[in-house]
Amino acid sequence: MTGHGPTTNSVDAVRSAADRLAIAADTGRACPPVRDLLGDKDIRSAYAVQGLLIDGRVRAGAAVTGRKIGLTSPAVQQQLGVDQPDFGVLLDDMDVSGLPEVPSARLLQPRAEAEIAFELGEDLDEDLDLERVRAAVCRATAALEIVDSRIAGWDITITDTVADNGSAGLYVLGDTWLTLDDLEPRDVVMQLFADDELVSEGTGAACLGDPLAALAWLAETARDYGNPLRAGQIILSGALGPMVPAPPGTTIRAELSSLGTVTAVFSKDSA
Repeated sequence: MTGHGPTTNSVDAVRSAADRLAIAADTGRACPPVRDLLGDKDIRSAYAVQGLLIDGRVRAGAAVTGRKIGLTSPAVQQQLGVDQPDFGVLLDDMDVSGLPEVPSARLLQPRAEAEIAFELGEDLDEDLDLERVRAAVCRATAALEIVDSRIAGWDITITDTVADNGSAGLYVLGDTWLTLDDLEPRDVVMQLFADDELVSEGTGAACLGDPLAALAWLAETARDYGNPLRAGQIILSGALGPMVPAPPGTTIRAELSSLGTVTAVFSKDSA
């Protein structure tokens, strides 16, 4: 995950931020924000931190399987004082779709949000207009992204969350896959339930107006950072409604129109 280019901050500051976040992840003990090292505006430095963390995970045996897009809601962008989304990197051990329970012990402060996940059938490294991006998607499914912050109390600015891999945690994919011949992502209607109580709802249009527009933004940004999207990767395209807490013992279920239902049962054991 290299290729992020020069940053405003020093190499030492970037390395110190990466070390702080890595220790928090390894120990399961949340750390202070890293904006004291990076400032709260230098997104390029924050992506450099993210790159160091991902490079370390890959050296330890993890494999990159895709990306996640965050900050697709204008309200959340306004809250953090930014005018663009951000992204994190998905690794193979983040996919817990095949497990009977989501392992709560792997999480610090989990929250859940419902999204559309795209699987790419082609690389996205040139001619990145919306038509090209649509053509590169081979299929889509409902997904639950389990976001998590290594930063205590979710006390984050844009640099904190980008450095912390976009606050990525785990994710669960649904069983129903459709091609875009049978699905218009912006028209998807979502309802999210926690223990059978409706706690969040929205539509595909809540995700930058269209989840495919979010994918187009990601494709261009990833290419510009030197790590273009590749065929076979999974892309979590951004929340369709507000995220909700997901403490141990909770069952989270999302219903997304024709994409059906995706469920995550959080184990009762915590970190």
